[in-house]
Amino acid sequence: MVKPGAICSATGYWKAAFCLTDIHKMPYFIRLILFLFCLMVLVESRKPKRKRWTGQVEMPKPSHLYKKNLDMTKIRKGKPQQLLRVDEHDFSMRPAFGGPAIPVGVDVQVESLDSISEVDMDFTMTLYLRHYWKDERLAFSSASNKSMTFDGRLVKKIWVPDVFFVHSKRSFTHDTTTDNIMLRVFPDGHVLYSMRITVTAMCNMDFSHFPLDSQTCSLELESYAYTDEDLMLYWKNGDESLKTDEKISLSQFLIQKFHTTSRLAFYSSTGWYNRLYINFTLRRHIFFFLLQTYFPATLMVMLSWVSFWIDRRAVPARVSLGITTVLTMTTIITGVNASMPRVSYVKAVDIYLWVSFVFVFLSVLEYAAVNYLTTVQERKERKLREKFPGMCGMLHSKTMMLDGSYSESEANSLAGYPRSHILTEEERQDKTVVHLGLSGDANAARKKGLLKGQMGFRIFQNTHAIDKYSRLIFPASYIFFNLIYWSVFS
Repeated sequence: MVKPGAICSATGYWKAAFCLTDIHKMPYFIRLILFLFCLMVLVESRKPKRKRWTGQVEMPKPSHLYKKNLDMTKIRKGKPQQLLRVDEHDFSMRPAFGGPAIPVGVDVQVESLDSISEVDMDFTMTLYLRHYWKDERLAFSSASNKSMTFDGRLVKKIWVPDVFFVHSKRSFTHDTTTDNIMLRVFPDGHVLYSMRITVTAMCNMDFSHFPLDSQTCSLELESYAYTDEDLMLYWKNGDESLKTDEKISLSQFLIQKFHTTSRLAFYSSTGWYNRLYINFTLRRHIFFFLLQTYFPATLMVMLSWVSFWIDRRAVPARVSLGITTVLTMTTIITGVNASMPRVSYVKAVDIYLWVSFVFVFLSVLEYAAVNYLTTVQERKERKLREKFPGMCGMLHSKTMMLDGSYSESEANSLAGYPRSHILTEEERQDKTVVHLGLSGDANAARKKGLLKGQMGFRIFQNTHAIDKYSRLIFPASYIFFNLIYWSVFS
C-alpha cells in the first residue's frame, strides 16, 4: 500500500489535494483521470524544445544519398557588362548619316500563297522578310559571343529600314505567341533583321482568255522615306534571294515560276526610290471549268438537237425542250459571271457560252419556222382541195409553187383526169390557167428553168427537209466552232 505522503512529495503542486485524503478512498473515475493526466505530462516532457526565431533560415544538411550539382551559369556574380551601348547613340538617324547611301540587302522566303481572288483582283501571301545592313554603332567586342540575338523589343530602340509593300491592301506581322521578329547583331556591326508577315496585295489580272489564262502578279518592296541617295535596296543574292516552299499549291492555279527583279521608281514630289519585285506566274487549271461550264453547255446544245428528230406535229414536246435548254444556258451564263469581276471586255468563256446559247436559240427558231411553214402548207392544200375536189387524195403530200404551176410528177398525176373538167374549174376561179402540156419541147424547157429557180423554195416549203438538213448543219457548225475556239485559246 502506497502512502499518501509519498504521492504528495512526488507531485509537489498537488500536495494540498492529496495529503488530506487517502488515494485508496478516491472514486474510480477520479483515479482514471489522474492517470491520464500523468501520462500526458510525461509525453510533453519528452518533446524537443523549440528554438527562438533569429531571422536566419537554417538550411538542412545535405544527405549522402542525394547530391545535386549547382548550375554555375545561373549564379549572378554581379552586374553584366553592357555590350550594346544603345543609350549612347542617336538611332533616329540612319547609319553613316551624311555619307553615301547605306546598302540594305533583302531576301525573302515564301511560306505560303494563301489565296487568289479574281473578284477583288488580289492575292494573299505569307513570307519571311529579312534585311541585312551594317551599323557601326551596334558593334561590340567580345571573345566568346559570335553574335547576339534579340526579340522585337530592341527594334524600337535602334534604326531599322522602313521597307513597305507597294499596292498592298492589308498586311500584318504575326504575334503568336509573341511578335515574330528577330534581330541578330554581330560584333562588327552587321545586323540581320527578320520578320514573319502576311500581306494582301493588288494584282492586275487580264481575263480576256479566262479560264484558259495565265496571270503574272508582283509583290513590290520599297523604302518609304529614304530615296536612293540615302538607302540602296537590293536583292542580297540575286535570284537566289527568293526561296519558296516546295509544298506550296493552289486549288485553281499551277505555280509556274518565281523570280526577282529590281528597278527605280520615281515620284514627282519626293524623287527616286529603289524598288524590289517578287514576280510569280500562275496558270489556271482548266479541268474544273470543263466540268462546271463547258461540258454542261455542250450537253445543252446537243440536247437542243433532239427536237430535230421529234415529229413536227408534237408541238408541246418540241417547245418545252427548246425552252428548257434556253433557260439552262441562261443559268450557266449567270453563274459564271457571278464569280467574276464586272470587266468591260469579252472573256473567252463568254464567247463559248454565248455561241452555245445562239445554237440553242436557233434550234427553237428552227421549229418555229417548221411550224409556220406547216401551217401555210396545210392552208394551201385546203384551198387546193376546194379548187379541185377530185384531187383531194392525190395532193395530200404535194406542194404548189408560187406561180401556180406544178412539178413534173404532179403533172403526171393529173394526166388521167379529163382536160375539160380542169378548164371548167379554172374559168370559174377568175380565169386562172393551169398548163398541163406534157409532150411539147417548149414546155420541157420551161420546166427545167423553173426547177433551178424554185429548188430553194421547195426545201423550205417541205418541212421534213428543214429538219433533215438541220440534223447535219447544226452539229457540223458546232464542231467547226469548237475546233476554231480551242485552237485559238488553248
